[in-house]
Amino acid sequence: MPQPLTRAQQMENAEFLRHLRRTGNASTAARAVGFERGRFLERRRKHPGFALQWDAALALAHGALGRAAPASPERPISLTGEPHIVRGKSGRLHIRKARSRTIDHAARQNFLAALSATANVVLSAAAAGYSTNAIYEHRRRNPAFAREWRLALERGYERLKLALLETGLPESFADDDWRCNDSPALPPMTVSQALHLMHLHRKEALDLDEPPHLKRRRGENREAHLIRLSEMYEARRERERMKYRIAEAERLARGEPTYHRWEPGELPDLAQVTGWSRASDKPSTDASRALFGGWRMEDIPAGKRKGGG
Repeated sequence: MPQPLTRAQQMENAEFLRHLRRTGNASTAARAVGFERGRFLERRRKHPGFALQWDAALALAHGALGRAAPASPERPISLTGEPHIVRGKSGRLHIRKARSRTIDHAARQNFLAALSATANVVLSAAAAGYSTNAIYEHRRRNPAFAREWRLALERGYERLKLALLETGLPESFADDDWRCNDSPALPPMTVSQALHLMHLHRKEALDLDEPPHLKRRRGENREAHLIRLSEMYEARRERERMKYRIAEAERLARGEPTYHRWEPGELPDLAQVTGWSRASDKPSTDASRALFGGWRMEDIPAGKRKGGG
């Protein structure tokens, strides 16, 4: 028989059970009392009454947290590092303290801001204070973060493209010194060599070359090539649809109409509208002439009729 609990131990157990009913987490409850979980686990093993009270506290916490839990509490939810509701392996809900390295809302915003400026995932992850593997794993588990990742990457890509285009604009006068001078003399070459060079560079010089991403890859049959092109097209369409949905959501948030309805105004009675037909009131047919020209059946000679002798 285990030794009976002292009054101080019973008070510790009562305080532990009170926190356990609130959080459903033995480690959190033990820390709230000021001890480690192993202290109470040892008492649970030796005292069946305390073990029964432990299980009852867990059941009460599971019911209370189930009413306040989000739709999918399997994954930790931490926006600012505060404790969050999770579902344990046993299926019960409990409150867990946010880990120090949890990718919270602030970390996600820092990463997305850096990504929208650089389009560099490694640099953005380092700026947010996390490893690249952790950021990719978080994107795999969080669909909303994956959507914002793609939007931030698109913005960063556009910024890089505009920066590159700025250096390539005619107004930048970059690498155009050669145009201020006459070209050197053409070196000696045969007619065959000249025709061969023209054949090699004809498409590029005349802007007839196909973009590289549309070319058929080595070993790719026609059907696979067409499927790849159609998937690229559908992906572009889906990105455009997502941009439209985001714009619509922003307009709704501002209280603006989602689209502008065309108002035709007042129309007169269409039955009273005249002057639109050039047809005359004369009979549309002439009994002495075929309707669309040609022969009438009774006027066709018997020898010319189909099947006639």
